[in-house]
Parts: sequence; structure tokens; C-alpha cells
Amino acid sequence: MAYTPKILAFAGSTRTDSYNKKLVKIAATGARAAGAEVTYIDLRDLPLPLFDEDLEAQEGLPANARTLKDLFISHQGLLIASPEYNSSLTAVLKNAIDWVSRPSPDEAPLAAFAGKVAAIMSASPGGLGGLRGLVHLRAILGNIKVLVLPDQVALPKAYEAFDVDGNLKDSKQQESIEKLGENVANILFKLN
Repeated sequence: MAYTPKILAFAGSTRTDSYNKKLVKIAATGARAAGAEVTYIDLRDLPLPLFDEDLEAQEGLPANARTLKDLFISHQGLLIASPEYNSSLTAVLKNAIDWVSRPSPDEAPLAAFAGKVAAIMSASPGGLGGLRGLVHLRAILGNIKVLVLPDQVALPKAYEAFDVDGNLKDSKQQESIEKLGENVANILFKLN
């Protein structure tokens, strides 16, 4: 039976018209074109309390955190579009990573992250395109055993970059984002 990589795609934003949601969907298109199965999720659909060890000790992993963790475990690759808030990643993205990283007695440490292959990207109204936040995201993911591919894209002036269908107006930018998804799929094919 032929191997089909499974890739989880999401943005670190809950805003309805998020530039980063649009961006990660473009990367997902590239991954699908390369032969991967892609699951797109919206973190707004899986609201989580702020990470709190006391809450975890009293109630266990919240249901949405368990759902999110199961999604991570069942996928080999990640496509993450991360907005930049105050020169770093968003609270919603960091909180999701923190909950998903929590150990369960029957799992290896960092079971939801170890050995995953990821591509990261960002879109921002600013001139740097969210680049400063990607530095922090790369460091966090690398420290929890995710292989983050070296190529990344930070898209500046996002408010004028997308057409009404959610595609990038600049075909070279569109191709570079699709290539991020393709790269994750291709690396997973090679590793498996």
C-alpha cells in the first residue's frame, strides 16, 4: 500500500478574515498537489482555557485539548501560519502548543510533536511580514522535537496581497507559499 503523508494545517489566529488562515490554506494546496492528505483546522473551533497546571491536575486535559492533541498525533506534518503580535507569536498559538505538549501516562514525551516535519509562514500588514514572530515559533518547535524546514515565508502588506478568492495576487508569492506545503509533503515521502 502506498504511503500518503498526513499534514495538519492551521493558523495561530482566530480572526474570521485572518490573513494567516488564507496563507496556510495556500500552503495546504501545495501539499495536496504533492500527494499529501491535508486536514485544515481553525483554532477558533477548539477554544482552550489558558494553560494552567492546577486546572489540568483537577480536571485533566480539556476535551478540546485532547481533540487537538489527537489531531497532532495522527498527522506527520504541520503547516503553521503565525501572525506576529508584539514581535512574537500569538497567545492562542502558544497556548495550543502548551496544551498539546502535555504528557499522558501512556505516551512518550512530546508524542504530539516528536518527529513531525513542519513549515512555518506568516502574513502581516507590516513591512516585515511577521518575520520576528517566526523566529520564536521556530525556536519553540525545534525545542519540542519538530523538524522545522529551513524555508519560510513572511508576507508583508498582507492587506493588499490577497484577491477576493483568498489567493495571492502575485503569482510568485503564491508559488512560494504552495512550495512550503509541497516541501513538507516531499520530505515526509522521503522519510517514509
